[in-house]
Amino acid sequence: MLLRLIAAGTRLPDWVNQGFADYAGRLTQEYRLELKEIPLGQRSATASAQQAIAKEGERMTAALPPKAFIVALQVKGKPLTSEQLAEFLAARARDGRDVAFLIGGPDGIAPELDAKADLRWSLSALTLPHALARVVVAEALYRAVMIVKGHPYHRGN
Repeated sequence: MLLRLIAAGTRLPDWVNQGFADYAGRLTQEYRLELKEIPLGQRSATASAQQAIAKEGERMTAALPPKAFIVALQVKGKPLTSEQLAEFLAARARDGRDVAFLIGGPDGIAPELDAKADLRWSLSALTLPHALARVVVAEALYRAVMIVKGHPYHRGN
């Protein structure tokens, strides 16, 4: 099963790339985590935020795996416990569907793409920097897969 994180932004600090790579590298068998970075749309005096969001949305749409279950990361989305995320991943594996997790740019996810989302997931009531969200998502997915597999990494309930 492919878990693809599609994230706006391409030039991030090394700690972000290393953190994501660490968790993604641990998922190599039936659950694989990969990152598809989307260049940010241009924001300037002549290019509006809406135009930039639309361009990012086009790029994200092009990066979606066929028939993927789409999860938009949103502050106002549904919060999930690690156990609930594990149940979600197990259900997608049973369905045979890959999952695409979307992290928008500084102005969010394109409304057309957000409307296609099968789930809106909130990592926190806090607004997180997009770079940090990548690492948090990678760790959360790794933890959820370890729960599915019955591995002792997760010491929760």
